[in-house]
Amino acid sequence: MRFGGERGVQALSCVTLTIQPGERVALVGANGCGKSTLLRVLHGLVSPSQGQRQSPPPSSQAMLFQKPYLMRLSVQANVALGLWLRGTPWAQAKAQALQALARVGMTALAARAARTLSGGQQQRLAMARAWALAPQVLLLDEPTASLDPHAKREVEALMHEFAQHSPAVTLVFASHNLGQVKRLASRVIYLEGGRVLADLPVNEFFGGNVLQVQYPEAHFFVKGETL
Repeated sequence: MRFGGERGVQALSCVTLTIQPGERVALVGANGCGKSTLLRVLHGLVSPSQGQRQSPPPSSQAMLFQKPYLMRLSVQANVALGLWLRGTPWAQAKAQALQALARVGMTALAARAARTLSGGQQQRLAMARAWALAPQVLLLDEPTASLDPHAKREVEALMHEFAQHSPAVTLVFASHNLGQVKRLASRVIYLEGGRVLADLPVNEFFGGNVLQVQYPEAHFFVKGETL
């Protein structure tokens, strides 16, 4: 995956992945390693310059960004709009939006302008918007990176609930918070320079000698992040 032509930036290189339904996959690595680009490729926002992507149709996926894009509408309307664009009648879409907002504890904020919410509330709104669409795959790009500790815990709890409530839902998320990765992931992929250098079950990534012996780059990254 290259941006800017032959002289541009090689964002991803020789990445081959198979993600099974129901997996909880964490993407880790330093800034610029390719996590966000990989998520965008998986969601179909950018096309690989070589190879191909095979995934469920866009209508069965949802993606949350570090800073959600919100329309100049109410909280409820921001959730209902996605349903309406899929063909749900507006009255029904508004009712379903309220149900989704109740799942994230935001019913009381339904009439508020979405862009006046705090960062944590905006991420919860984005989660409700995804929840309403009932995706098979949920992609999240550093969803708690800019939040205070309380808001981080709220969003992380919703991620966990999303996976627990819908076991078939596949979660793929980028995170610098290794504690969060331990709590939420079943599989960890370490990227460096646009390449996948380690791909392990979460217990092997953080435990034992497998990482240190077979994947030294990932070992030093984890060691540096946890010192």
